[in-house]
Amino acid sequence: MLSIPGAAGSCGRLVAATACFLLALLLLQMCPAFATATPTPPRAFFVFGDSLVDSGNNNYLATTARADSPPYGLDYPTHRATGRFSNGKNVPDIISEYLGAEPALPYLSPHLDGRKLLVGANFASAGVGVLNDTGVQFANIIRVQKQLRYFRQYQDRLSRLVGEDAAARLVRGALVLVTLGGNDFINNYYLVPFSARSREFALPDYVRYVVSEYAKVLRQLYSLGARRVLVTGSGPLGCAPAELALRGSRDGECDAELQRAAALYNPQLVDMIKGVNAELGADVFVAVNAYRMHMDFISDPAAYGFVTSKVACCGQGPYNGVGLCTAASSVCPDRSVYAFWDNFHPTEKANRIIVSQFMDGPQEYMHPLNLSTILAVDARAAATFN
Repeated sequence: MLSIPGAAGSCGRLVAATACFLLALLLLQMCPAFATATPTPPRAFFVFGDSLVDSGNNNYLATTARADSPPYGLDYPTHRATGRFSNGKNVPDIISEYLGAEPALPYLSPHLDGRKLLVGANFASAGVGVLNDTGVQFANIIRVQKQLRYFRQYQDRLSRLVGEDAAARLVRGALVLVTLGGNDFINNYYLVPFSARSREFALPDYVRYVVSEYAKVLRQLYSLGARRVLVTGSGPLGCAPAELALRGSRDGECDAELQRAAALYNPQLVDMIKGVNAELGADVFVAVNAYRMHMDFISDPAAYGFVTSKVACCGQGPYNGVGLCTAASSVCPDRSVYAFWDNFHPTEKANRIIVSQFMDGPQEYMHPLNLSTILAVDARAAATFN
């Protein structure tokens, strides 16, 4: 009989290897946890509000409040206008980066379907405010109550995709951003001299009214399942290039009357948020001090690498603050040294500075918790629950 040296040892090793393979296969069948781990998907993200956070809903509407033409989007990854009121990414885009997620699509986008629904949705629409009569000059915009109706509709669509229980869990576990209020002053109370609202209310009374209506919006969001909601106050309204130009600012000083409106509004908004949280017995709503975040680089632009916080990069007239940013406008060659992109909206660089305060700002900026702390706390809670 022919004998091959080492054959017995080889056969033994082959038998052992085969046994190990079969055992591993059996374990995979019996316990899926031995299989390749599937990464936990990022939490969903929902956005409500105005042009500061609109990612393109108004592209699908017959309105003048649009940013779907060049030079908008000049520095966006696609170098195309997307409907964002910026040269590049806006605040929701940058928050999505921190979440490790792709940006939530505009709710009106035909691409928001199927698995894209799991990412969340952006319901924001340029021109809107807390009040239904804010932004009437823009005609066809998605007012906040309609944004909330779309959120209900979104949840119905999501339920059909993943089932009601899974849809409810996704919404409860989501992060929500709400940015409203600035237009209620710029595009309502102060829109024209002797506006209807300014004849109806003295400014302190109007502020209280807007805040009371905002509280209703937040309670509606809670009733719709939102449990982690970032609520931004107004920025320094009197410092936007549009207002510097409109009100004939000398040497770039901010308009005192609009600054007074912001100074009345923001503290009352914070107090309202604290009161709603106390009612609910949980820190559902987080007050975001957008005023401080903007004033940091407006008051000291050089500290943040800007050459100006008064003149917009894109526009025309004094401070580049007159009219819209269009293909006929002058456009600065280096957007990274301008705080404002157009007459009202920050550049991507300024948006990144703002979001860095969302993430790590102290309580003067984010009350009661900054976003890094929220994400860590919620991750621990989810791990404990699971």
